[in-house]
Amino acid sequence: MVTLRVRRWETLGDSVQGVGKRCNQDWHACEGAGSADDPLVLAVADGHGSAAHSRSELGARFAVDRFVALAAGFGRAARDCHEPGRLARLMTYARDDFPRALVHDWRQAALGHWARHRPVADDSAREPTPDDKLLLYGSTLIGAVLTPWLHVAWQLGDGDLAVVEHDGTVRRPLAPVEEDLGDETESLCGREAWRAMRMHWAPVFDEARTPRLVVLSTDGLSKSFAAADGYREFVTGLDGRLATEGSEEVRTALPGWLRQASRYSGDDTTLAAALRPAGILPAEAETPLTESERKTET
Repeated sequence: MVTLRVRRWETLGDSVQGVGKRCNQDWHACEGAGSADDPLVLAVADGHGSAAHSRSELGARFAVDRFVALAAGFGRAARDCHEPGRLARLMTYARDDFPRALVHDWRQAALGHWARHRPVADDSAREPTPDDKLLLYGSTLIGAVLTPWLHVAWQLGDGDLAVVEHDGTVRRPLAPVEEDLGDETESLCGREAWRAMRMHWAPVFDEARTPRLVVLSTDGLSKSFAAADGYREFVTGLDGRLATEGSEEVRTALPGWLRQASRYSGDDTTLAAALRPAGILPAEAETPLTESERKTET
């Protein structure tokens, strides 16, 4: 038996409406503690907002709500990832089945809402196809689940996931090889949206090397920077201010930072983040991962 220490994560999150926008098309959530029984789930979604996606603020909310429910269940299932073969099965589910389940649940939520809130009938108009209905709710999504033994994240469409490692290195593990052109992006309303979902898989083999900060944000933040490295510098600065000023000071200042970013990007701007505190809670004894399961990551 080995000891894997469990620290509660601190979270912060906020969202501001873009200048001139009719409403905020973004939605976000930070739920849970990051323990075995109460995994931490973070999510941000960005409704597309154009006339063709006139209900996308609802689509963003459906995306976050469905992700939180599925990811919390996945995180609790990861409690047994030290059992032989369990980690490999979890990875297969996360890569293949989780995206399908998430897209299915989102589609059901959107189509159910459309059925309950149909437009005024026009006898001469044809019944919209399911794809036409889903188009109204189009949204991107980034979500992560953090447990003592496993960190997993998924992304569909634009926005950013940044991970500050234990040594201060900033990574963007889900950044696409090629950035989307203009306002084009993958969407939950796509016909086979699950195929476009990217996954970040990170088992925790050494508690001391656990990342100290995880940041999810909609593209209203990254688009606000003129320099290519602006977003990375923002995350580095956020990490530094959390270390020197503390989470309460940063939590108070965050809405102002997002409003300033929104003025530059002209877009709704949302951030959800989890900070690994310096203090350590009492340890929990757990069975270590086997050597073969450690190699699953590669």
